[in-house]
Amino acid sequence: MLRTICLHGPESTGKSTMAPRLARHFDAQCVAEFGRAYCEQHGTDLTMADLVAIARGHDAKTRAAVASGDQPVILDTDPLMTAVWADMMFGRRDPWFARWTNTADLYLLFDIDLRWEADGTRMFGTQAERQRFFDLSRLELERRGVRWTLVSGQGSARYLSALAAIRAAG
Repeated sequence: MLRTICLHGPESTGKSTMAPRLARHFDAQCVAEFGRAYCEQHGTDLTMADLVAIARGHDAKTRAAVASGDQPVILDTDPLMTAVWADMMFGRRDPWFARWTNTADLYLLFDIDLRWEADGTRMFGTQAERQRFFDLSRLELERRGVRWTLVSGQGSARYLSALAAIRAAG
């Protein structure tokens, strides 16, 4: 059985909508996106130190959820996604990200086939920016050698794609 399933990919691809839905389906815990709450509290003018704080905060919440024993745990992103944010925002990342090893058992990479929606915390809405963000997200999964599957489609097709990927992974 999968211990952790992480939703990964650019902003505005449906991760935060999908995470609680998957958690309900599997009667699982859901660890919400830590970066969103952080930005809502501190603003979006982020520094590298902010990104490390976001990554550490999310990792702590994930570890606590896994330690509770309820599995699987659905993660609405994790530090790998925060590392990609560093790449997008600064073209580099803090060494902390290379040292982080608490990767999920399965990553669902969300495609950019949904319309981008501004919500006050999102930054990269042009097609070129979205494609770059997606490409960097995929490359991070490949670089880390983690197990991952692409999730795409509109509406219920996207949900069914995610369920099929999880079932196929075991």
